[in-house]
Amino acid sequence: MEGIPRKEVGFRSGKYAEEAEPDKALRKEWDLVDPYKKPGRLADSSPFRQAEVDESVTMPDIQLETHTIRSHGTKLARFHVHDWIILLLLGIIDGILNVIEPFHRFVGKDMMTDLRYPLKSNTVPVWAVPLIGVVLPAFIVISIYFKKRNVYDLHSAILGLLFSVLITAVLTDAIKDAVGRPRPDFFWRCFPDGHDVGALFTLFTPPNFFASTRSFAGLGFLAWYLAGKIRAFNRRGHVAKLCIVLLPLLCASLIAISRVDDYWHHWQDVFAGGILGLVVSSVCYLQFFPPPYHVNGWGPHAYFRVLEEMPNGVAPSTATNALIA
Repeated sequence: MEGIPRKEVGFRSGKYAEEAEPDKALRKEWDLVDPYKKPGRLADSSPFRQAEVDESVTMPDIQLETHTIRSHGTKLARFHVHDWIILLLLGIIDGILNVIEPFHRFVGKDMMTDLRYPLKSNTVPVWAVPLIGVVLPAFIVISIYFKKRNVYDLHSAILGLLFSVLITAVLTDAIKDAVGRPRPDFFWRCFPDGHDVGALFTLFTPPNFFASTRSFAGLGFLAWYLAGKIRAFNRRGHVAKLCIVLLPLLCASLIAISRVDDYWHHWQDVFAGGILGLVVSSVCYLQFFPPPYHVNGWGPHAYFRVLEEMPNGVAPSTATNALIA
């Protein structure tokens, strides 16, 4: 070791010892807030080590029961009052779109080839579609609230669900009024006796409520929501979780197929409506929640923002507050 300066080999002494050893007070403070620390285990301040910690490692849970409708509901509603006003306006706009006169598309006798399908009743009643596509997802969200007592999750999910359905409704009804495409059973709706007027004509068909589109909007949002709550993409290979996530999409698909089987919609309209509903529901979900594969994918952005503003700045572990680890 001769010839080597002492400051290069003796860095554990003198001022180099002070630089190499972490401050004990800071180390103790980190131990108190480290969300990955197990009892009897030293905390690791390396962000790379934290990212590799097993998801089953938990910390003392944050008191979710303190974030209830009674304690935080009024404050949360006031903060999002503009969002609720926009929802009300979307509902009014959709109502107007369903009562205004749509475009009257010209239809001739030689254009009736794809418009002579028999007139049938709905396999899935019209009244059942909002129950399945809106009420059912809302019921599941409310049920989860009573289990977890997290008003931020409840508010974000209900707001996102309503935005998804109403935005989709406004878009589809606006397109419907602008296009004015007749239904597949157009002929028998207009001429129940089977005799047409024998000339070219322009007629108006009953409003097309795009049940398939709205069912994909509501149930698509529910699929995203369940994927985050049960942590379907936690890389543990639980196929049962994927089955739970795909179940709402299967229900939406069957509703859409029933509209084609009953000759109420053309398959092209159903396909386009399904894509539109899924896109809108995905955008609305990601507006309020992290992606389901994210480490904090089980909770809404609003909840984690509140935790960041807490004095200790502690966030709950990903395993403690999810429905399924």
